[in-house]
Amino acid sequence: MTAAPAIPAVRPGTDAPLGATPGPEGTNFAVVSAADGVLLCLFDADGTETRLPLRERDGETWHGFVPGVGPGQAYGYRVTGPYDPGRGMRCNPAKLLLDPYARAFHGAVRFGPELLGHAADDPGAPSPLDSAAHMPRSLVVDLPAGRPEARPRHSYADSVIYEVHVKGFTAAHPGVPAHLRGTYAGLAHDAALGHLVDLGVTAVELLPVHQSVPEAFLPGRGLTNYWGYNTIGYFAPHAGYSAAVRAGRPGGQVAEFRAMVGTLHAAGIEVILDVVFNHTAEGDHLGPTLCHRGLHNPAYYRLDPADPRRYVDTTGTGNSLNAASPVTLQLIMDSLRYWLTEMGVDGFRFDLAPTLARQEGGFDRLSAFFDLVAQDPVVSRAKLIAEPWDVGAMDSYDLGRFPPLWSEWNGRYRDTMRDFWRSHDGLIGEFATRFAGSADLYRAGGRRPTASVNFVTVHDGFTLTDLVSYDRKHNEANGDDNRDGTDDNRSWNCGAEGPSTDPAVVELRDRQRRAILATLLLSCGVPLLLGGDEICRTQRGNNNAYCQDNELTWFDWSAPDRRLLGFTRALIRLRREHPVFRRRRFLAGAEADALRWYTPAGTAMTAEDWRDPGARCVAVYLDGADDPDAGADGVPLVDDDFLLLFNAWWEPLDFVLPAARAGQAWEPVLDTYEPSGHGGAEDGPGLGAAGDRLAVRPRSVVVLRGRPPAA
Repeated sequence: MTAAPAIPAVRPGTDAPLGATPGPEGTNFAVVSAADGVLLCLFDADGTETRLPLRERDGETWHGFVPGVGPGQAYGYRVTGPYDPGRGMRCNPAKLLLDPYARAFHGAVRFGPELLGHAADDPGAPSPLDSAAHMPRSLVVDLPAGRPEARPRHSYADSVIYEVHVKGFTAAHPGVPAHLRGTYAGLAHDAALGHLVDLGVTAVELLPVHQSVPEAFLPGRGLTNYWGYNTIGYFAPHAGYSAAVRAGRPGGQVAEFRAMVGTLHAAGIEVILDVVFNHTAEGDHLGPTLCHRGLHNPAYYRLDPADPRRYVDTTGTGNSLNAASPVTLQLIMDSLRYWLTEMGVDGFRFDLAPTLARQEGGFDRLSAFFDLVAQDPVVSRAKLIAEPWDVGAMDSYDLGRFPPLWSEWNGRYRDTMRDFWRSHDGLIGEFATRFAGSADLYRAGGRRPTASVNFVTVHDGFTLTDLVSYDRKHNEANGDDNRDGTDDNRSWNCGAEGPSTDPAVVELRDRQRRAILATLLLSCGVPLLLGGDEICRTQRGNNNAYCQDNELTWFDWSAPDRRLLGFTRALIRLRREHPVFRRRRFLAGAEADALRWYTPAGTAMTAEDWRDPGARCVAVYLDGADDPDAGADGVPLVDDDFLLLFNAWWEPLDFVLPAARAGQAWEPVLDTYEPSGHGGAEDGPGLGAAGDRLAVRPRSVVVLRGRPPAA
């Protein structure tokens, strides 16, 4: 941080843009507040604070231009005005406040009563304790020259998304230099990048990288908020993931993040950010006053109409951002635009997204937020992915209800595939519908199969290895006596709880992993792969590892499962090479005769077959030649035909190859029963024809490719 210069008189400045904007002669500061007065606080390198009143005000935007102040300057705000929680007002000049629009922060929050806006013994009275010594500083940042390089711009249909934590991916990677591990620069290092490129994914979906702080109770347990879903700065890359900041260059996280994006783009990989615009790190009405609460509590938060001292909470965190407020909507849209245009990212996954559409309380697909996104020429062109549920409301589960621009994490896909592969009854129709793109959820709204982001595991819950190794969660390390985390895991330990040396259990778990991965990566829609599932990453049964910044959550690169890695690479390559697995238009679901679904006997599925509660096997024929999608150049994407045989029984089953196309022969491409994905069916006759029998072994998938009829 640079030392504050001798301060001349503050000039009027301008009310836009919000935040700290440096120029050749100084820096313009602009902040929205409901206060009666705003003090800009500049800090010297030794922590000396200089307070400058911002006397210019347009509406609720306070602003001023300070000559001689430039990049690297540390600052914050204090506000004067009413402290009246009963009216939703929480101004307290004893509290140093972060700039909501700051591009970078330096330092960490030190929890204590000093951070509370209210008196510790009286929530209705303001605290007299000064918080500056416990607060990080906002930093003036000059953005690097030039705009980000050209983007890969993969279509949704061609995308394979890889969910990963910036720190956890390389924190223990031996090929990444120690000083870069767990950082943006580490993710861009050749050793890390090579894994992504060789795997074949087209995008990384990064767990939150906005500046965040842990919940107040975690440091006392020796824990932190590792996932980062506790945002305090929507324009600032999290400083804890920056090699530059570690090396003593505050503010260096901005250029480092941009460089990471550029490197990923050069490798053909897009960057999608997981963003948390549903709540902030300030918690409930008794939480710390760090930023938004002190500046403009009624504008940033949904207050309880019956008791404005408290917040409406549809997030489970104590507060909800106010998506009906122009101030909050501007913050969200300005942030999205900034990360797209200045930082170069390609899209966003919106955590607890229904909260953003609660303009009047209920979920509304015609809400102002959706309108703003649809009309914005920049944001509307980005990848927009919703987590389509929040908590605590009658309409909290909104899968399938988002507007046409949006894709959604498909929770029904997750639940169905987990249950199908643990051989539950009555799922064959649901399995077919989810595999074919979930037309029941999306087709009626004019949306495409790519509206469905298919996943089986993500950060929140078991990893794939834990899904087949544990019946119950094991979250004792979180410090809540194993009460936290869901009990609805839909998992199966394959005969032993946790690690096992029993060869039968180990082999069964391997087969389950391969069958699930094959289903995910060959389904219609957009596959989302949890980072590390391809190398058997485990969290030892912890299904809520949000607070574990250690070896429990970091990738263990010392002994990756190379056979599973090779298998996953081959699956992604198969998907990439064959457009029949990447259809841009709906095929059909279980209810439609046009889609070729067959019984193991080789006959077309009937309504009675779909209703059979004991059915656990089905074949699907994917026609690659009839009415194919068109490529970007208008050329039809003609492909081979494929036949996929699914056996979720615990016994082998003979499938009769159906007469899908006259004279067609079939050759085996994949058999998930085999560790390599090959062998098994392939060890028999090289080609099969209609009427031939093929044994599909227990809990496995066989993929056959059609060959044209002999001349």
